[in-house]
Amino acid sequence: MLVLRILIGLGLAYLVLLSLAWRFQDRLAFPAPRASLPDPREVGVENGEKVELVSGDGTKLVGGYLRAVEGGGGRSKAAPALLWFYGNGENIAAIWPLVRGFQPPGTAVLVLDYPGYGGSGGRATESALYAAADAEYAALATRPDVDPRRIYVYGRSLGSAPATYTAARRPVAGLILESPFTNAAAMAKHHYGLLPRFILHLSLDNIANVRRVHCPILRFHGDADRLVPTAMGMAVAAAAAGPVEVVLIHGAGHNDTYDIGGRAYRDKMWKFISGL
Repeated sequence: MLVLRILIGLGLAYLVLLSLAWRFQDRLAFPAPRASLPDPREVGVENGEKVELVSGDGTKLVGGYLRAVEGGGGRSKAAPALLWFYGNGENIAAIWPLVRGFQPPGTAVLVLDYPGYGGSGGRATESALYAAADAEYAALATRPDVDPRRIYVYGRSLGSAPATYTAARRPVAGLILESPFTNAAAMAKHHYGLLPRFILHLSLDNIANVRRVHCPILRFHGDADRLVPTAMGMAVAAAAAGPVEVVLIHGAGHNDTYDIGGRAYRDKMWKFISGL
């Protein structure tokens, strides 16, 4: 009788765990840190401007746009542009210095907070993420100072999902991925092996998307990444329809690739964009 009660208790506890996992999986995938977006000019970014868009589902998005600047300080017309998608625990207020430091010479950069993140409205969901990506690409491609034939997309970690989504559906000159995972199901299995797959409603399928991407891809990954194993990134690279260059950052985990990769990381990105 005692054993039966223990088994029943364990079963009920597992059902509660399943219920919580179903209900809160969006919060785990999209922690959505809030922070107001600084005006670029007020923090010394003379070529920057604050941008506001409305997504296809009506969500108000805010972000920053950095106009292309040549090495001599002049502005470029019809310049290439980089669309930046960040990781799930970030927002623009946190990564603004990084975006500024990584802006390639002669290339514009657009980065907006995801729905529910930073200063953007709405709620963070997978469908909202893709709707925002569609709006961002459209806004970038129609700017008079941007060459729509030379739009590059960068996605880090969670940002690899909207990045591959965009590259699979829009004309993109090149795709840069950092620490990409294969899909939500594989991530759930890696981190929450006791949970059955049927409770997962997230897809975030980079494998399916990258199979439709024919442009050149540059992929970065820390070889000590335990959050998104390097093997996942290699699987994404192997599934790509177009050419892929893989750059492993020795000794880097998931959140220190920029620090450990340093200038070599930045220069590799710049060369990829300028070389294409």
